[in-house]
Parts: sequence; C-alpha cells; structure tokens
Amino acid sequence: MEKRRSDCPALPPGWKREEVIRKSGLSAGKTDVYYYSPTGKKFRSKPQLSRAVGHVVDLGCFDFRTGRMMPGKVQKNKQKLRNEMLNSSKECATSVKGKMDLNTSLPIRQTASIFKQPITKVTNHPTNKVKHDPQRILDLPKQVFWEKRLQGLSASDIAEEVMRAIELPRLLQGIGPNITGDALLSTITSALHHSSGPITGQLSTAVERNPAVWLNTGQPLCKPFVVTEDDVRQQEERVRSVRRRLEEALTADVVARAEEATRGEQTQKAVVA
Repeated sequence: MEKRRSDCPALPPGWKREEVIRKSGLSAGKTDVYYYSPTGKKFRSKPQLSRAVGHVVDLGCFDFRTGRMMPGKVQKNKQKLRNEMLNSSKECATSVKGKMDLNTSLPIRQTASIFKQPITKVTNHPTNKVKHDPQRILDLPKQVFWEKRLQGLSASDIAEEVMRAIELPRLLQGIGPNITGDALLSTITSALHHSSGPITGQLSTAVERNPAVWLNTGQPLCKPFVVTEDDVRQQEERVRSVRRRLEEALTADVVARAEEATRGEQTQKAVVA
C-alpha cells in the first residue's frame, strides 16, 4: 500500500490527513482516507471526527474524502430534503379533483421511541380542499421538557424485576425543573439516538437564569461537559474487560457442555454393558 500524509487546513492545527492507495487485490487502485490528531490518534469516519473536534469546528459541510469544507453540498442536501418532505405531504392528502388517495400503507407515529407504532389512517372527504403550509412542514415545533414524561418508567428483565438504571458520572448535571437522575439519563439517551452531531449539553449561560426561554432543544438538558482522551481510554478499558469476562464465561460453558456430554455417553455405555 502507498501512504500519503499531509496537513488538513480545514481542521485545527496539528491534524493530519492520510491517503492509503491499495496496490493489490480486487480493490486495487481504491483510496482509503484517515485522519490523525496531534497526539497521533487515528480516525476512520466522520462521526468519530465529529466527536473529537465537533465542539471546536463545525463539520456540517466538511467532506471526509477530500478534507475540505463544501458549503454548496449542505445547501443541496437541505433542498433535497425539503422537496422530499413536500412531496410526501402531497401524496398523503386527497387531491382537489376528487380522487381518493390510493396509498394503502399505514402512517407511522413519530415519537421518541425507537419502535415504529402504526396508527389509524383517516382520509378526508373528496370535496374538501387541503391546504399545505410549507413553513409548518419544515419547522416542526418541539415541546420543552418533553423528557419529563418518561419519569417514573423503568425497564424490567425477563423475570419482571426492575433493572437498575445506569449511574451517570458527577460531571453530568441537569438543567431545568426536576431534571435529575432518570430524567437526565432520558434526555442524554434521546439526544444520542436522534442527533448525528456532537453532544455538548446546553452551552448558553442564560440557561441558568431561565431554561424555558434559552433552552437548546437539540441538546440534552445538562450543563456543558467535555470528554477527554483519558475518559475515552477508561471507557475502552471497561469494554475490553467486559469482553474478556464474556469470553471466559462462554469458554467455561463450552467446557461444561462437553464434560456433560462425555458423562452422558459413559453412563449410556455402562447401562448397555
């Protein structure tokens, strides 16, 4: 493989961009792109890069392959999304000419749940005229403190026993009325599930005075925090430790099953004899 490493002006000083050209195999001639931090850490995808420098540089129009900022690409994607939303709203409504909507697929309720929930579809009368508001379709309102509806809910295992919630580090502190414990955990998990950008918490200092006015609905209801390299390494070590214990448990299970099968064969031979 041929490697070419150079500076990346679109990222903070010290960041390097590397191109690896494959020389053999079915993928010969293809190029893989990687980025290296000033400390030498390797990043293989844009989400990993966003978590590392997203709080310093806006990577919304950053092209991972070329290492350049491309604002025109973001505008093109936004226009495409806008057109798709307008077309879908027109297909779901009854036409003015009186023809009924022949789409038989049930709509899906848009909730915070990760599971799709079908709902009943009600069509309008053919003589009714349906008006569309593009601004309302594009800018849907968001309910403030909607995560509080999840308070009091808890998960249970197969034995119907309540599972213990994850203990958050002391660095994560909630903002808003009664945003502590399980409610704070719900806001963070919801943000991780719905957002593709970095999670930084509420960055505005005015949130402390009046959260209902200065709240950023795209971020969890917690004070701003920073994840350091030491935090990432500690989490990676925890994952490796859990994987080792799981491997040991699976190995012990295989050995126990083999011993049980051997004893069964010996018992069967003794009975036959």
